[in-house]
Amino acid sequence: MTDQQQGVTNIAGGAGGGGCAPVAAQMGGHLSAAAANPNPHLLQASPTVGAVGDNAFDDRLDPNATAISPLNPKWLDNKWSQGLILVCCILSFLSICLNTPKLLFTKFNKEGKSLTPEMLEKMGPGEVVFEPNLYVFWSLFTADLFLALLFSFETLSLFYHAIKRKSSLAEAGVSGAASKTIYPFWLLFDAMIAVFHWVSLAIQMMFLLQVFPPYYPIVILRLPRTLIILRPLRHYLSFRVTANKSVGFNSEDNKVSKVFRRSGKQVWNVTMFLLFFLSLYGLVGVQFFGVLNHHCVRKGANVSDIQLDDLMIPDTHCTPDLTSEFGYKCPEDLFECREIFLRWDQRDYNGFDNFIYSIFTVYESASQEGWILTMYKTLDTFELWKSYVYFFTLIFFLAWLVKNVFIAVVIETFAELRVQFQQICGTKNFGLGDAPTQRFAAAGPSSWEIVTVDENKRKGVAPEVCVRIVQSDAFHLTALMLVLADALFAASTHYTLVNQQRVAYYNQVLYYIQIVFTVLFDLEALFKIFCLGYWAYIERGLHKFEFLVAVGSTIRLVPDLYKSQLTYFQVLRVVRLIKMSPVTEEFVFKIFGPTKKLGTLIMFTMSTLILTSAVSLQLFCHIDDLKHFENFIQAFMAMFQILTQEGWVEVMDTTMWKSGEYFAPFVAVYFVFYHLFATLIVLCLFVAVILDNLELDEDVKRIKQLKAREHKAGTEDKLPWRLALFEKFPDTPQMVHVNKLSRNSDFPSEPKVRDSFMRNFVTSGSEFEVLVKLIEGANELLKPKLGEAWETPVETVERSDKLKKLLATEDKRDLTRLQPSYFMRRIRSLAALKDCNRYQSLNEPGSGSGSGLGLLYRGGTSMSGTNSLFATQHALRQDRRHRRSGSVKLGLKLDNTKENGHVSAFTPVKTRDLDIKILQEKTQQAEIKRSAKEENLRENHPLFDTPLFMVGRECRLRRFCQLIVTAQYNPIGRDRRTGLIKRSTYQPVFDLVALVPYLDWGMILVTIVSACSMMLETPFDRVMDHEELQITEYIFVTAMSLELTFKMLANGLFFTPNAVIKDFGGVLDMFIYLNGLVFLTWLPEEVPSHSFAQFLMVGRCLRPLRIFSLVPDMRRVVYELVRGFKEILLVSVLLVALIFIFASYGVQTLAGRLYKCNDVTIDNRKECTGNFHQTISVVKYLHIGTPEDLPAIWVPRVWDNPRNFNFDNIFTAMLCLFEVLTLKSWYEIRDVIMKETGEINGLFVHVFVFIGCLIGVTLFVGVIIANFQENNGRALLTVDQRRWEDLKRRLSLVQPLHLPPRPGDKYSFRQYVYDQIMSKRAKRFIAFLAVAQSSLLYSKWEEKNEHTIYLATLSALFNVLFAGEALMKCVAVSFRGYWQSFRNRYDLLVTVLGLLWSGLFVFQQKDKVYELGTLVVMLRFFTICGKQATLKMLLLTVLVSVYKSFFIILSLFVLILCYALSGVILFGTVKYGENLHRRANFHNAGQAMTVLFRIVTGEDWNKIMHDCMLSPPLCTEAPNYWESDCGSFTASIIFFCSFYVILAYIVLNLLVDFSYVARIIRNLSRK
Repeated sequence: MTDQQQGVTNIAGGAGGGGCAPVAAQMGGHLSAAAANPNPHLLQASPTVGAVGDNAFDDRLDPNATAISPLNPKWLDNKWSQGLILVCCILSFLSICLNTPKLLFTKFNKEGKSLTPEMLEKMGPGEVVFEPNLYVFWSLFTADLFLALLFSFETLSLFYHAIKRKSSLAEAGVSGAASKTIYPFWLLFDAMIAVFHWVSLAIQMMFLLQVFPPYYPIVILRLPRTLIILRPLRHYLSFRVTANKSVGFNSEDNKVSKVFRRSGKQVWNVTMFLLFFLSLYGLVGVQFFGVLNHHCVRKGANVSDIQLDDLMIPDTHCTPDLTSEFGYKCPEDLFECREIFLRWDQRDYNGFDNFIYSIFTVYESASQEGWILTMYKTLDTFELWKSYVYFFTLIFFLAWLVKNVFIAVVIETFAELRVQFQQICGTKNFGLGDAPTQRFAAAGPSSWEIVTVDENKRKGVAPEVCVRIVQSDAFHLTALMLVLADALFAASTHYTLVNQQRVAYYNQVLYYIQIVFTVLFDLEALFKIFCLGYWAYIERGLHKFEFLVAVGSTIRLVPDLYKSQLTYFQVLRVVRLIKMSPVTEEFVFKIFGPTKKLGTLIMFTMSTLILTSAVSLQLFCHIDDLKHFENFIQAFMAMFQILTQEGWVEVMDTTMWKSGEYFAPFVAVYFVFYHLFATLIVLCLFVAVILDNLELDEDVKRIKQLKAREHKAGTEDKLPWRLALFEKFPDTPQMVHVNKLSRNSDFPSEPKVRDSFMRNFVTSGSEFEVLVKLIEGANELLKPKLGEAWETPVETVERSDKLKKLLATEDKRDLTRLQPSYFMRRIRSLAALKDCNRYQSLNEPGSGSGSGLGLLYRGGTSMSGTNSLFATQHALRQDRRHRRSGSVKLGLKLDNTKENGHVSAFTPVKTRDLDIKILQEKTQQAEIKRSAKEENLRENHPLFDTPLFMVGRECRLRRFCQLIVTAQYNPIGRDRRTGLIKRSTYQPVFDLVALVPYLDWGMILVTIVSACSMMLETPFDRVMDHEELQITEYIFVTAMSLELTFKMLANGLFFTPNAVIKDFGGVLDMFIYLNGLVFLTWLPEEVPSHSFAQFLMVGRCLRPLRIFSLVPDMRRVVYELVRGFKEILLVSVLLVALIFIFASYGVQTLAGRLYKCNDVTIDNRKECTGNFHQTISVVKYLHIGTPEDLPAIWVPRVWDNPRNFNFDNIFTAMLCLFEVLTLKSWYEIRDVIMKETGEINGLFVHVFVFIGCLIGVTLFVGVIIANFQENNGRALLTVDQRRWEDLKRRLSLVQPLHLPPRPGDKYSFRQYVYDQIMSKRAKRFIAFLAVAQSSLLYSKWEEKNEHTIYLATLSALFNVLFAGEALMKCVAVSFRGYWQSFRNRYDLLVTVLGLLWSGLFVFQQKDKVYELGTLVVMLRFFTICGKQATLKMLLLTVLVSVYKSFFIILSLFVLILCYALSGVILFGTVKYGENLHRRANFHNAGQAMTVLFRIVTGEDWNKIMHDCMLSPPLCTEAPNYWESDCGSFTASIIFFCSFYVILAYIVLNLLVDFSYVARIIRNLSRK
């Protein structure tokens, strides 16, 4: 392509968002006109959203060839025609969305009366008459006819000009390759749309002529017409990228296209991995459970024709084996456990009947929707261990790990695209609104210049005083205070059935207060306009927002509009409070400042919802009485509900059941694919955009790397306040008398000298040299013993025979000083002095390199010199003061440092190129300064580092306690002869034992025993009543008393460097100890609810948290979370503010409007009295009987709010919206609001769900991930540094390829076998055999099934074939060569087990034998991973992730255990409710942990919370908590909300290291 042919390429989506500016290339002739054409059919193909077109560049045209025909017809070469076409496309889309049977036909009975929904439910299909709405019908028909003619004419014109242009190109001598692209994809697409317009007209006419009934599936043929919305979308959802001069967008060398291709391969690989796990759990589910059709039915019932009266209330699964200890046993007096047989239209589509049903159920469970009900079915029928192991591992691997792999792929792809687009287009700097900006201004008729514009510059007519007032902080703060007061007054709106007149009067007062606030804010806006001028005021985005809110809230003051949708304008004033805190403002701007990416993603999501809603409407609108798809609005709500993953199974199951038996599988595939795309692509894109907004530029990363080291170096030298407290007291050092001094001494008499000086520094030069030699000898002697733990603090000069002679002739008492404790003290002090002088030499020019131990003073004075003792002491004190004064300055300029750390006065360097070694040196100096401060306090304050202010520092008791506390296993073993480190086979076990000291291991075991003992406690089996349980209490308290005693004597309690209480972990330990001690001393026999005794019992449940303080790796997990507390707190504040805004809106518009009578036939409160028949639901998913067949009981009529939510005050409204924020039961709240207050108010819930969940909660997740990566250092890595990390990880994964060599020429037969068995054809055949044998598990192997024996026989034959494969490999490479591969070992193990089972199957065909056979086949299924490199690597990735996340998983388990023990005490006796029942309760710790694991997945956690809020008069109170069946409102909110936030939002998001998984996947694609 020539330079003149360079154009501007349209690329859809917003993936890059890097602020690429359009660059117009110099082109002439028709090419320039074509580049400006908004409908480039023949020039280029504009791609759709998220895709790249096939013809991004058109190099077919020669701008110098003027004889070629124009690109488009003349009537399409203007903006008006193109605008008309786009408007007609939108009208066509609206028309097809209105073409539904619900709108075109009206239902009447035979008497001609219109039918209500209640009447339709009671009437049969033959009693309904359909009448067409002729006005609507002919209006749509006329519009469609016009649109069909228009699009047909356009398409014919384009084809005519395309043919004419093809002939022109042929005459011009253009090659045939160019003519192949003369009909672009979008031209053919538009032609197809025009054809389907005529198809739609034909279908409408057939319905009008009653050729087909109104609800007939032929309407599906109109489906392709809905794709017309892509035409305006591809026109508006596009951004421009400068065309590369040498490389086309789709060329092989383009980096962006490589990213797309690589990400496509990654998504495909992960999808195959997902299918592998789905297949695995599908096969296991079939063999574990099979058909779940055993129910408790009335004795004597006909199991072939079950009615509602035959089932138990509620319908319950059961186990047919009455002698077993597992499962549910039906009441023997009325019911029995029978296997019932249901028709396809009576049963649900959830179960494990065969492989298809099983994999469908597995996918539903993996979406964490409805899985708990399936598990309850299996618990009632089969062994407990099968259900728990199957479903818990399914959730862990499929719902958490594999899903996070998808997130990692999208995040990494998005990050790579951002880097590539920044390299192409450059970075775009976003400035704050208050900062001066630069703009282009005309400097002449043909020139431009950059002009700095100050937006705060005075442009109005107001005097200077007014302008100063507007710009003052007091005015700004006053406005914010008014906003805060307005928000609080508006939120105080409430409603109650008691004292309604008083409530109405208060609300009327609030109305007048709102008038006052609105007037004040209007005056503020007018005053700013008066001071700044209208155009200067309106230029700023914040002022536009203020002005819009002022206008909207003013209109809202009209009484009829006061509680309308205009309330949004009033509550949006709270957004202005973001300006109150600079930190919050900066964080919000950081996230939402670059609005292009987030806005484009929102438009992409909305476009996807609109398109899929229209497609779904055409697919399912022909199904009568399917409320989810009767019109476009309901279809949009259904697809949005599926996008949020809440209740999507209900939508799918209802549609499948209404579609019929034959269409149900296709419906399931459609919804599963949409759910997969929505959850794993669309939602992951939100996380990717948030993380991309948090991502730093490359230059900023380098600066922050340096600043981070400088910050670390500048803060670590500070002592904690509990130690710095000693600096407030005067120095009182310990002194000793010097009795024997020489006559030439500087001391006039017998003085007192510091004891520390006498011990460490009173030595002559020769003795000092001996000390240095002794230290070097200690290095030689101790390093082989201590191994890698020994770090030589003093540089070894060189070995010599003199040193050995010196050590040999030294006195034995001096040799005892070679103990590590003695030398470590001496070495630390010498190393500190040495390092200080080294750094001093770097800061003082001309001082030399600073190497050696002799330069201990400023000016280079050597200790081995001839200075007197007094001068030596004085110099040491001066040096110590110099070190204490902070010689390392943060503002030090290191402009004259070389790369190796030496000084150069001639070579300055830039700040960004500072040597990392210098910063590392500063970090070391900070640590040295801190140690020096501690040494100074230890010398000048006798009570410092004195445990309990009583135990001496060098006391034998303290040394003994220190020995007990620090005693730890050394996992490093050395060979006695060679001195090399030996790695044992059981090295991981040794490393685990060496993880903590022996004392901590003992306390860990005691804590585990105590926790297990507490798990045996129930509300009816309390520790106060069982002496066996009290034994573990005594053991725990006694052991912890001894532990704390040893640690306090060794390290002190509080005012020592290594005190017991030095952080929150120590405070928690002391609380646990004191709590246990008080409780064990008291052991109260009466424990009322909400009493101090119950508080002590709940405090006992915190004992498992001791493991966090005892295990360093778990303590590190908490530390990682705490380090990101600032950002997490900011996100929490934003989410609370968001909830407050929408709660304030809900209170002002919905307070008191949700009250209704529980009898649906009553509409007003006066008539809501007496009793009525309330039907009882018997089954949840089965379709048996009619609503008239349901049993009913007499209940009193009640006028009240919905059970679980209301908007009567701000607190209940915020609780309701917090539940909605977790996406639980939000659609139920939406349906109630729409039914009681109108469909327009449903928009309120949808907007909150979209903003709060898809953006707010995603922001929470993104910040946690970003903080975790930043704390690990990954967030600050530049692109080059990340590539280096990728290379190191790839090298760590490289393994030697164990391929045995081909046999020699003399073994011709073995060579032949080797060539055959090692060929690709043989490997594919073996993989096919593994898949074929696994497919035999498509149904459960049971003795009662006739087909089982045939399937088992085929499996035995497959085992023989696999044995032949193993035999051939052994012949080809010998058994020794075969045994070298671990995969071959595994294959041989499975083959041997298969042969053993085959022999057993020949003699016995029992269920136990069949279970063993299925186990062998499942083991064989795993060999598929070994035969496919991608699956193998992904499986290893998941296993490595689990291994790396072991302590996070353990943390998750410990937290669940603590909450479970607390839940047993708080809610163990609460009366059963809607969701608290036989399987979900807090009766014991095991049941509580099951419920809490369910809550982690989000399964109806809010409903369980409301069941635990039960209070009188709905329950009975008692003196003791175990005698009452009431719950607690406050405790329930604190317990469940804190658990859900901590576990589901924080800990669960740390379960997988996203960056690590992403790197592995990227390495796979590059491989």
